[in-house]
Amino acid sequence: MARDTWFNDQFYTSYFMWDSFTSGVAISSMRNEKNGEFGNDFAELEYMNVTVITSNKPYGVHDGSNPLFDGRTTAKFGLQKGGVHSGHVQTGITDSFCHTKGSNKGRCEDGYTKAVSSPEAAHIRVATKAKHNMDKYSPLDREFFKSFLEALNRRENSGHFNLKAQFPFNREVLYKPDIKNKKIGRPVILDMDMSPGDIVSLIYLLKAPIEVINLKGILVSGNGWAHVASIDIIYDILHMMGRADIPVGRGNTTALGTPTLGCTYASIIPQGSGGFIDSDTLYGLARSLPRSPRRYTAENSVEHGAPRNSDHPELRQPLAFEVWQSIKKQLDPNEKITILTNGPLTNLANIVLSDRNASSVIEEVYLVGGHIRDENDSKGNVFTIPSNRYAEFNMLLDPLAAKTVLESSLDITLIPLVSQRKAASFQFILHALNHVDHTPESGFVRRLMLLLYDLQQKHRLYNHVDMFLGEVLGAVYLVEGLNIKPSLQPKSLSIVANSTISTDGQIVINKESTNSVKVLGDFSSEEYYKRVANSLGNMKQKLPS
Repeated sequence: MARDTWFNDQFYTSYFMWDSFTSGVAISSMRNEKNGEFGNDFAELEYMNVTVITSNKPYGVHDGSNPLFDGRTTAKFGLQKGGVHSGHVQTGITDSFCHTKGSNKGRCEDGYTKAVSSPEAAHIRVATKAKHNMDKYSPLDREFFKSFLEALNRRENSGHFNLKAQFPFNREVLYKPDIKNKKIGRPVILDMDMSPGDIVSLIYLLKAPIEVINLKGILVSGNGWAHVASIDIIYDILHMMGRADIPVGRGNTTALGTPTLGCTYASIIPQGSGGFIDSDTLYGLARSLPRSPRRYTAENSVEHGAPRNSDHPELRQPLAFEVWQSIKKQLDPNEKITILTNGPLTNLANIVLSDRNASSVIEEVYLVGGHIRDENDSKGNVFTIPSNRYAEFNMLLDPLAAKTVLESSLDITLIPLVSQRKAASFQFILHALNHVDHTPESGFVRRLMLLLYDLQQKHRLYNHVDMFLGEVLGAVYLVEGLNIKPSLQPKSLSIVANSTISTDGQIVINKESTNSVKVLGDFSSEEYYKRVANSLGNMKQKLPS
């Protein structure tokens, strides 16, 4: 991640390799004690009485945050009021109770390891300091570094690396399409958060004829279903489809109007039951994709907080707004952009707020998300916040951004949850895929669908994964249009964005609103499934040779 922006060319003076160092200390202790010795080759050790603070100072504060004390007649584990475990429990990185005005240091200590003399302390051996290299003529300043490099260079323990055999599809080639003498379709930007449905939508758009859809760029939200470093999966898919010409921009990792490290809305994504861990690896299927030479690289210049500028600025991951500006400059005088959003609206809101001319070059916005609260009392899909019965994930992940976009002058077509649910049948999509030609794309999507379906059947934590299927509807409607027999209704909508997690993200009919959006109410699901499968099974688009 640091690449070449450490302070100087001797990485070990700036980065200490904590994990490998602690492993080395442990191995040295085990080796020496086996020989009847007490010392350690890499660290100075001493016995200390320590504890881990599980409740923050000031102690004795009872505000409902401490499950060990609050609401109990007797504290758990025999803990005593007034002890080190009896205070406030930090509820998050932005916990206002822990902040100290005018200081960068908070007053909370949850998770701190401390040397104490109380009965709760554990008497353990602690590595207090790394030992300096005994060889004063060596450029390595720690004894561990010397041993670490010696171990890596030991021939008898060398690994057997054969990258060509391990990655048979990997070629250091940037595949780009030959579009000479072709009539190019309308320019499109896909704004996504890398959920499984978004990945399928991307593959579907890439399978569409370039005479119909010209995918000009991809913007990635970092506050959705996957971490931004999962951009590598997008690069691999573009590599598989021969589209290394498409730029990918990294968006913000937090919602509009929240602190840089805030997690007010991102915390609603389940950890490892659909989001993050699962989506970061595309449920384990990411490694089966051909590996692209393009990879996600953290920002590495002084401008973006690095200690010095990179010797290779081309390695830095482009930002979403940078990609937007680049695409806008490439447009012909009368050309306009269509945007398909498949995630939270953070990127689009930032574009609207930061670029005064954005609306003049955006022809249409297809917005996948939102649940309109109606008389039928149908529920949203945010199963992680039971108190919020009517919100949809993409809206709740950044309600202020959604409000900014919906109240703008953009021409918006909304593909709400009620329509998405009509396109969310595993049985129908799998049946359709079984009756088309096998291509790398149809095979990959089928494997993903089978995996999600199997997880849903076997594990309660994955009951929700069929909602990812509905996310593909926006891409299909964008490409197929009238072919899926859509029914649109203009509606004046408002969205709740008042920083209350139980109501944020909810969309209601607002007859007093001057803005109107087109809402996709119905379509032919039979045509939908058939056209998705036929497109993925189209033999005209194959792996690059």
